[in-house]
Amino acid sequence: MGPIIVAVISITAIGVICGTLLSIASKVMHVEVDERILEIQDVLPGTNCGACGFPGGCSGYANALIANKKVKTNLCPPGGEKVAKKLSGILGVKIDKTVAKLAVVHCMGDCNALQKKMDYQGINTCMAAMQLFGGEGACAFGCLGYGDCLDACPYDAIRIENNLAQINAELCTGCGLCLKACPNDLITIESDMTATVVLCKNLEKGAIVRKKCSFGCLGEGKCARECPSAAITIEDYLAKIDYEKCIRCMHCSEVCVAHCIKPMSHKPHVED
Repeated sequence: MGPIIVAVISITAIGVICGTLLSIASKVMHVEVDERILEIQDVLPGTNCGACGFPGGCSGYANALIANKKVKTNLCPPGGEKVAKKLSGILGVKIDKTVAKLAVVHCMGDCNALQKKMDYQGINTCMAAMQLFGGEGACAFGCLGYGDCLDACPYDAIRIENNLAQINAELCTGCGLCLKACPNDLITIESDMTATVVLCKNLEKGAIVRKKCSFGCLGEGKCARECPSAAITIEDYLAKIDYEKCIRCMHCSEVCVAHCIKPMSHKPHVED
C-alpha cells in the first residue's frame, strides 16, 4: 500500500472520528433555547447601548427577561413605550409604565459665549483636545465641540453648532452612548418629566467663571434662596437641582442671574 493511500485513509479515519465526536457532543451539550428570546431580540432596537443595565446589550436584556420574571419590560430607553408593550405581549405580563429619557448637554459655552485661551490645531476629537491643556476654550469644564458625542449617536440626534453640541429632542432616545463618548462628562440622561436643567458644570468661583463664559453658573445662590420647595443647593459654586423635591414651577430659570438654568426640551407627544 503506497504512502499516499495510507495518508488518505488516515485523514478519512480522523475525519470520521472527529465528526462522530462532534455529533455526540452536540447532542450531549445541547441546550434548549426559549423561542421567545428570538422574538424579544427581533423587537428590541439592536442598539446594544447598555442603557437597560444588562451586559451584552439587547441580547443580554432578552435573556434576562426570560430568566427572571422580576425584570421589567420598560428598561429599553431607545425602544420606549412601543417596545415595552410588545415585550409585555410576548411575555404575557402587565405593561410597565415607561418614562421617556433624553440626553442633556450641561453647557451653553458656544463660540459666542466662551473665551478662547489658544488656537488648537491638533486632532479634531474632543478626547485629543482635552488632553492638550483641556482644549482651546478658557473653561476646562465646557463642551469641546469636536463632536465625539455626534459620532457616537446612532440616531442622528446630535449636531454641533458654534462649537457646542446640541440635542434634538425629537430624535434622541436616551440610549446614553453620547454620555460615554464625552470626555468632560457633560452629558446626562434625564427623565422627560424634568422641568429645568442647569446647563453648566464649572466648579470655579463666580468671578473666575464670568471671565471665561458669559453663561457660566456664578454660584451666587439666588435660585436656591428663591426655590419654593428647597430643591436647589449650591455645591462647589455650582447650582444642583434635586428632582425629587422639584415641583416644576420653573421659577429657578426665571431668576437665574447667569441665565444658565433653562427649561428642558421634551419629546413631542405622539399618539399610537
